Amino acid sequence: MSTLTLWVLILLAGAGTFLMRLSGIQLFGDRQMPAALKKPLRFVPAAVISAIVLPAIVYGGPEPGFHAENVRLYAGLIAAVVAWTSRSVLATLGAGMVSLWLLQWLFQVFGVSA
Repeated sequence: MSTLTLWVLILLAGAGTFLMRLSGIQLFGDRQMPAALKKPLRFVPAAVISAIVLPAIVYGGPEPGFHAENVRLYAGLIAAVVAWTSRSVLATLGAGMVSLWLLQWLFQVFGVSA
């Protein structure tokens, strides 16, 4: 595939995405969203983040699964506790990243295979 073909495909995909979103805004922008639709849409961001994070936790290490050497599992549990208690996305992300780095370092220092 040539570079020009790749750029044309990228631009067409971007234009198509833009037009699909614009059509929804143009058609429904001046109307109120029904409560029956608005209520379940509140859970979409949490579902998307879960769908991204959970496979990274389970399959992120050298050996996939829930086992004692899975450092990402512990960091995910710490992040889940922070999310539950603080209800803050930034605090959850920060706690998850810092705990992952610290646990990786601790596992390396003490010779636990991670």
